[in-house]
Amino acid sequence: MILPPLVAATGELSVDDFARYSRQLVLPEFGVTGQRRVAAAKVLVIGAGGLGSPVLLYLAAAGVGTIGIVDSDLVELSNLHRQVVHATASVGASKVDSAGDAVTALNPSVTVRRHQVRLDATDADRLIAQYDLVIDGSDNFPTRYLVNDACVRAGKPLVWGSVLGFAAQVAVFWAAAPGGRGVELRDVFPEAPAPGTVQSCAEGGVIGAVCAQAGSVMAMEAIKLITGTGRPLLGRILVIDALGGRWDEVAVRRSPAPPATATSVPRDSLDPSQSPVEEEVARRASDKTSHPHRDHQPPSQIGLPARDGTILLDVRTPDEFADDPIPGSVNVPLPALLSGDDEGLPTDSAILVICRTGARAEVAAQSLIARGFGDVRVLNGGLDALAEPRPAPKVPRDVHDRTARDR
Repeated sequence: MILPPLVAATGELSVDDFARYSRQLVLPEFGVTGQRRVAAAKVLVIGAGGLGSPVLLYLAAAGVGTIGIVDSDLVELSNLHRQVVHATASVGASKVDSAGDAVTALNPSVTVRRHQVRLDATDADRLIAQYDLVIDGSDNFPTRYLVNDACVRAGKPLVWGSVLGFAAQVAVFWAAAPGGRGVELRDVFPEAPAPGTVQSCAEGGVIGAVCAQAGSVMAMEAIKLITGTGRPLLGRILVIDALGGRWDEVAVRRSPAPPATATSVPRDSLDPSQSPVEEEVARRASDKTSHPHRDHQPPSQIGLPARDGTILLDVRTPDEFADDPIPGSVNVPLPALLSGDDEGLPTDSAILVICRTGARAEVAAQSLIARGFGDVRVLNGGLDALAEPRPAPKVPRDVHDRTARDR
């Protein structure tokens, strides 16, 4: 559907502006008026991670006048394969400052507002009121629903994206869209998936180029909304299958029933890192271990905790470990392990590596073997495979880049 321009064309372009933006000014659908709208626009980007990186760079390059950046995290080495707004020298710095500096270096005419906060309902309402539209590249379900609900209350459009592995989704949600054509996140996903039912990028992995695909689409959707150009993804979800080389779309419409709520979602009830094992799993692990990539090896008879001197290495995040500690285990998060922090593990000891699903454990095991550890095994299927089956989620799952601090 065609929508009117979101931002009025105010101000004039400078000589430098005509030179910098000449290739988009010549587009008849865009022109000088479109560039003036872009220059007057104020866009809030939630998350300076895998999705936020291309969004920020392309909005800055296009000349968006004011860009707000919301992020509370620090840059980690494991971010850099997909979070291209950050450089190696930025490791340890706040993402807001690293991204803000990159935006300014790319286009000094852009006003950058840095919001180093972890959003709550008060912050979300206060910040969103200051901008024309919001782009959500966050990495967790509480923030996704928090931002959606605040946009509903403020009547602001929301450009939404999600990524995991080789797949991504992009959509525009705008409950107050002109002509009664609005749709919001809760019309599609009324409630967040149950904790532990959707993997994060730390657990399931993600390819950086897929973040670039989705992020560039999100930036283009914002430009279309600002200028009233083209047909935004309102009422449609774009589905990207990078491995299959397919881009499809799914039509969505406003739910006939009122959305669940337009208030904040309790963070603790939705935090994807909270996936406690509901049963004591130690007694059932003995037949679920294997050597990574060693065919025809008999399974180890190692339990949890290990009874034969085997070191039980848990590579989950500190939060996951604190929520569900396995007795006798040593917690070394995967990013720390891959950075060489092995907590003094002896290379001649047997090691059983565990995580929630087995994916991170496999990576950790291969890293240890490459560094000279001799007897390294993985708990097949992770702790989830040992727990009682959980009920399937009652709502469709969105593809998530959780985001975890894995934006």
